[in-house]
Amino acid sequence: MELPENPNKDNNGYESAEKIILRWDSTASEEAREKMIFETDRHEADLYLQAVDEIQRSLSNASISNHSNAAAASAAAVDDQSKVNSTIQIAMARLEDEFRNILMTHSSALETDSLFDPSSSSFSTPSHHELEEDDSVSNEDSSHNDLLRLQLQHCESSDSSTYRSTSSIREVDLMPAEAVCDLQAIAMRMISSGYLRECIQVYGSVRKSAIDSSFRKLGIEKLSIGDIQRLEWEALESKIRRWIRAAKVCVRILFASEKKLCEQIFECVGTDIDDACFMETVKGPAIQLFNFAEAISISRRSPEKLFKILDLHDALMDLLPDIEAVFDSKSSDSIRVQAAEILSRLAEAARGIISEFEGAILREPSRVPVPGGTIHPLTRYVMNYISLISDYKQTLIELIMSRPSTGSRYSGDQSTPDMEFAELEGKTPLALHLIWIIVVLQFNLEGKSKHYRDASLAHLFIMNNVHYIVQKVKGSPELREMIGDDYLRKLTGKFRQAATSYQRATWVSVLYCLRDEGLHVSGSFSSGVSKSALRERFKTFNAMLEEVHRTQATWLIPDTQLREELRISISEKLIPAYRSFLGRFRSHIESGKHPENYIKYSVEDLEAAVLDFFEGFPVSHQHMRRSQ
Repeated sequence: MELPENPNKDNNGYESAEKIILRWDSTASEEAREKMIFETDRHEADLYLQAVDEIQRSLSNASISNHSNAAAASAAAVDDQSKVNSTIQIAMARLEDEFRNILMTHSSALETDSLFDPSSSSFSTPSHHELEEDDSVSNEDSSHNDLLRLQLQHCESSDSSTYRSTSSIREVDLMPAEAVCDLQAIAMRMISSGYLRECIQVYGSVRKSAIDSSFRKLGIEKLSIGDIQRLEWEALESKIRRWIRAAKVCVRILFASEKKLCEQIFECVGTDIDDACFMETVKGPAIQLFNFAEAISISRRSPEKLFKILDLHDALMDLLPDIEAVFDSKSSDSIRVQAAEILSRLAEAARGIISEFEGAILREPSRVPVPGGTIHPLTRYVMNYISLISDYKQTLIELIMSRPSTGSRYSGDQSTPDMEFAELEGKTPLALHLIWIIVVLQFNLEGKSKHYRDASLAHLFIMNNVHYIVQKVKGSPELREMIGDDYLRKLTGKFRQAATSYQRATWVSVLYCLRDEGLHVSGSFSSGVSKSALRERFKTFNAMLEEVHRTQATWLIPDTQLREELRISISEKLIPAYRSFLGRFRSHIESGKHPENYIKYSVEDLEAAVLDFFEGFPVSHQHMRRSQ
């Protein structure tokens, strides 16, 4: 703006401006303390801004005059300079109050009950209780909360069942255009008068309070890394779900919209001032937000944490481009670096947990045999665990880059199973880790089977557990694809071999009783049957059958189809052999005394007895149907 040519006119302009400034001096006027200029009519606000411009012009002129005539500066000129400085200070104090008031006015409370939608079916969505537990919090800055509600509705309408999201940055106008123009006009005058620091501090203080209010509504608590690490894992799980949901809103809505507001107000004022205000506002909240994920990434590792760590990793990976876009300035390097480092630590934590899980399976120490040779809890746990791992296949394929550390058949180490990679050519490192987990599990189970005193039960135990492994692999398309049909066939062959070994251990001795050898008297095949030997043979068979029936009825095969298949296999060997033996020798027993003491069971009785096997319930031999 050009300097006025008429000094008298300039003096008149300054005096008029001074009157306006002094009239709104809140330290000298009750009316000025009670009213805000920008809440009155626009004309009054424009007059005040013009008065400030006039005072600033007078201050500039006085500085030029004093500099040009420094040697001859009069006392009057010094007084004028002091007077102008005093007036500008009064004006800046007033503008600071107006600046703060406009910011606070447009952070006023709105209805936020609909901020959270508890009806969302996504597993990543917190419960109604979790979302509403902080209703007692102040409703400050509901303009933020209103835009949060819009983002949450958008997130919850997604069909995705994982934490990955297709949504991205959605800047929202946090204030009406008129308020932005007023803030911009005030900021320009404060900064040109040397009040940049005060302007930034006021802006940052008010907007940071608004973000804090939104954080509380989103359930983001002010917890230190130590506080987070001291929480029980069960409590942390719900907080992780809530954090993932909240982090998307914070980065893509809160921080992005705060950046836009800073640009609207400060971009035309001077280089990097808008960024300075943005960082003054969001740096603390951003560090608070990411400290939670950092605490999880460096916490003590354990198997149950893997999937929530992967959820955090996926969410942060999904957010990283948006974080880089929102925090794109040099002054926000620390935020970008923190996010990238957390992502790296989460990836390392996931790799470490899987490796430690493999070792934990190998060393699992329980020695007490499970009753009835049923499925061991370790087997269920491990297979359910790796089925869940396969659900994160896409992420883990990118994270798992190295093969597992395994034994070798040539190493001679009896404490570690062997696995030859040549047989598994072309499989991803993740697939090799999953196969290795199954190998280690089987190795552990083989050790546990040795604690059974009955060899038949040991074989049944292996059969049950390996069959369960096969069924879990077949039941998960992702897991089956990674394990591969070749290895699945190998597992299937193993449980079938265990079933064969069980039958040999149990039934070879029973069926041995039904042989002809040892029953005939030398010299006459047709009539030379030793009745005493035959009676003894029936007694032995009955005793052995009753013992097998008594014990193996209490054994358990949980899988209905496998149980039925094994019963059929037993019947196919036992029933024809018994029927043939009865056909050949029944008459020799029935022609003697008390035949019922030797031929105690009919073929039908045996068929019924086999149906009692592997149900897990005790029975007595009287439960077997007697011959009539």
